[in-house]
Amino acid sequence: MSLKAFSDYLLLEKKYSKHTVLAYSRDIEMFKDFLNEHHQSESFSKVGYSEIRQWIVELVNSGISNRTINRKISSLNTYYKFLLKIQTIDVNPLKQHKALKVGKKVQLPFSEEELKAVLENSIEINDFESARNHLIIELFYATGIRRIELIEIKINDIDFENKHIKVLGKRNKERYIPLIDSLIISIKSYLEYRSQLNAIDDKEMLFLTQKGLKIYEMLVYRIINKYFSKASSKAKCSPHVLRHSFATHLLNQGADLNAVKELLGHTSLAATQVYTHNSIAELKKVYANSHPRNLR
Repeated sequence: MSLKAFSDYLLLEKKYSKHTVLAYSRDIEMFKDFLNEHHQSESFSKVGYSEIRQWIVELVNSGISNRTINRKISSLNTYYKFLLKIQTIDVNPLKQHKALKVGKKVQLPFSEEELKAVLENSIEINDFESARNHLIIELFYATGIRRIELIEIKINDIDFENKHIKVLGKRNKERYIPLIDSLIISIKSYLEYRSQLNAIDDKEMLFLTQKGLKIYEMLVYRIINKYFSKASSKAKCSPHVLRHSFATHLLNQGADLNAVKELLGHTSLAATQVYTHNSIAELKKVYANSHPRNLR
């Protein structure tokens, strides 16, 4: 069965994003290469769980984390469910599979001081590139959007009059996020610098490279890492940490968990609750300093 049919199914029927479909396809191609190398076969329909377990063992021995392995097996499981749906196979070989154990992943957000240091002191805005980089950081922190969502923003998605921005999230689900006044000022300032570029190929896209092309994921990561690696001692300085900071700081200030869930574009509260551990720590501090029985 062609992987294209599976990709079309995810894109058109399941409404997955192109980014997600590409990740699924890479994982399945990786298993296909394993079958070809170790079993001289590329037939998924003849695979049993023993072959899949051999692949898992090989992935573990190669040093790949259990979390990443679980994601790859999840991709493969989705493919086998598709083959079952179109009656190419009778039994899903992963039906009884249990995911590998993974430790709880605690990711520390940037502090408010670190954000202030980068946004107010690290970037002198005097040209297109500095204006773009500053806006990317400010937009991440002010809206909590994902990296792929930021990349896909079009100029027409910004409603200056109603002060909100339209974002296309996972499974092509649209949501509207409010824009604070300082962010609107930054967007307008950036657009002035953007209009001065010599050539713009991707005219509808908000964020561009110096050459007028649509910005790409690795460049966004490098921009975040460049500034925060100097202002923060954290091992990981990525766009996702900014999203984490957005959620944590809102919750620390008393924001409703359901409201934060909607802003982040989560489908369930469980996904949002991973951000609450830092907020609980903050609440403990406030409680210890404020409760009458604890005052000295």
